[in-house]
Amino acid sequence: MNVELVPGKYVVAVSGGVDSMVLLKILSVQPDVELIVAHFDHGIRTDSVEDRKLVEKTTVLLGLKFEFAEGNLGPGASEETARNARYKFLHNIRFKYDAVALVTAHHQDDLIETALLNVLRGTGRKGLTSLGSTDKIKRPLLAIPKQDILKYARANDVTWREDSTNTDTTYLRNYVRQNLLPKLSKDRRSKLINLLITLQDQNQELDIQIADYLQLGEKDPQLLNKKSFVALPHAVACEAMASWLRQNGIWDFDRKTIERLVVASKTLRPHQRVDINKMKYLYLDKATLAIKTMDR
Repeated sequence: MNVELVPGKYVVAVSGGVDSMVLLKILSVQPDVELIVAHFDHGIRTDSVEDRKLVEKTTVLLGLKFEFAEGNLGPGASEETARNARYKFLHNIRFKYDAVALVTAHHQDDLIETALLNVLRGTGRKGLTSLGSTDKIKRPLLAIPKQDILKYARANDVTWREDSTNTDTTYLRNYVRQNLLPKLSKDRRSKLINLLITLQDQNQELDIQIADYLQLGEKDPQLLNKKSFVALPHAVACEAMASWLRQNGIWDFDRKTIERLVVASKTLRPHQRVDINKMKYLYLDKATLAIKTMDR
């Protein structure tokens, strides 16, 4: 299985499942790569401590550094809550070791599964290509189907644990995995992957254009030129607004919030404000849009 990283220090996320255990085995023999194995126990399953024991034992046998944390989220925790807690831990470990990037074991099935899942949830353009690699998160298995990972694990005596919650179809992701993915023919699967690759390229081009637009504006990153923003087509204005919020450290918004902010920016008179969240608001001046912090 051809998986390579450029030389450097990486934090590899290992859950104890087959995907991450295979990834760990492959990366552990790659030259010029220093690995820190990171395991996060969400505290959702009563038997999750056994996952940690397996990962820790394997890490020790490989002579690698091991980091773990317990989330104690409880059995009712949502997928989003679990994901946010996990990535917060992983990024903290990356900062601790000054690592090049995180490495996760997401594979081709995850790519398709996430796209289908986000379509059902009503995603924006980002949701269809949210599993691509970035500078800080590497996903070297994305081109590899789950079936090939299982074959490798069995052929190379990889030990792993099955997550019992993976069979619970009350989770939308599990429903997609068990009921929709198996119905995709090889041809349809291939076409969907090609479509996702095309969309990812288009997203990257649009992101570059939006970044250029934001840089051409006011010197203060908390300000936008109102005249140029109002002139943008609505769909482009929505993307620019979302990027601007993220640029200012605001991530807790949805599509409705973006729509509301864009419409307000284009229709309200000067010297009015629109709440973004509980901490920030958008202030409309004559010439600019400004992100401001609420008084406590």
